[in-house]
Amino acid sequence: MEALALRLSGLDPYVGGAIRIVAFYDTLMRRRVDLAALARASAGLAECVTGIRLHGTGRVVRASPLGTEATGPAAAGEEGEASTAVPVTLDEEEIGVVWLERSGPPNPLDEVLLDRLALAVAAAVERYGPARTTMADPALVELAVGTGTDEAARARALRLLGFAAGAPLHVAAVRSAVPLDRVGALVCPGGLVKAAVLAGPGGGTGVLLATAMDRAAFPEGVRAGLADSAGTEPLDAAWRRARTALRFATDREPVAVHAELGALALLAEVPEAAARANPDVTALSRFAAGASPEDLETLDAYCATGSLRRAADLLHLHHSSVSRRLDHLSRSLALDLTTPTGLTRARLALTTWRLIEDTA
Repeated sequence: MEALALRLSGLDPYVGGAIRIVAFYDTLMRRRVDLAALARASAGLAECVTGIRLHGTGRVVRASPLGTEATGPAAAGEEGEASTAVPVTLDEEEIGVVWLERSGPPNPLDEVLLDRLALAVAAAVERYGPARTTMADPALVELAVGTGTDEAARARALRLLGFAAGAPLHVAAVRSAVPLDRVGALVCPGGLVKAAVLAGPGGGTGVLLATAMDRAAFPEGVRAGLADSAGTEPLDAAWRRARTALRFATDREPVAVHAELGALALLAEVPEAAARANPDVTALSRFAAGASPEDLETLDAYCATGSLRRAADLLHLHHSSVSRRLDHLSRSLALDLTTPTGLTRARLALTTWRLIEDTA
């Protein structure tokens, strides 16, 4: 390569210089250097301050030609400060930017240098794992959680998302009126979290993949189903559990955890035709079609508490008012809600009805 560069430089100094730059970065990439080393080497080669910024964390690395950390304000993103800048892309997604800070006009080879530096930065990010971000490429997330994904491809997708191979992950299926990146930042403020919206009925389902997840931090206006992956099973199994849990989320309990559903999760496996044909579900469907919101709220509160007085407290009503509503519900559903068997049937019918009416 050096001999070729010398011969070409005699014919065209620009071509010879470009080849030398390519060889320079090829050597750095073979040595698997990190971002700080790339910035130092590039600053020495360019003989000016060189910078690297990763969008996900806002991390900035700036080095001077002397190999030390550059002082003063970072130039990336400050119009007019960077003499030349080039975006860093990985799998067709812009993940950062690299730039030079020359005091004079750009060097003819500056773009070649930055192109190679951007490639080296992308390689380093992929090798060491990207810095923490929120929104991710939906295609990459779908590859990570998809049922038909080859496990080697799944592992690579997770690595590109920043997760270590085989590491335990928390998975959330989300329906939200709140921007998904905000939800991710709230429920996983101190760890790596990736979010994307996958296409589907009702506008799609949000996905959160995170190293930690605070179920109490989901904001109002969000329904979520949570599941964990121990890292010893394909991630698509955890994603299926998260979507199942999401179907059990309600306005009263907007966050459902699959591990806490227990035997209730079996209801999600009942074929829709069989569920609709069940007499209790059929009765509830007919009743719900003409019921007032107060009636359904009363049934929900009573099924959740199993107690007339606790339901009254939950509804902020006198227990006699709730008693009258329950009498009406019992007649409409042909169930004695005051008996353990009647209450159990009502709970199962209400849950099953919600599952078959779910369109997400």
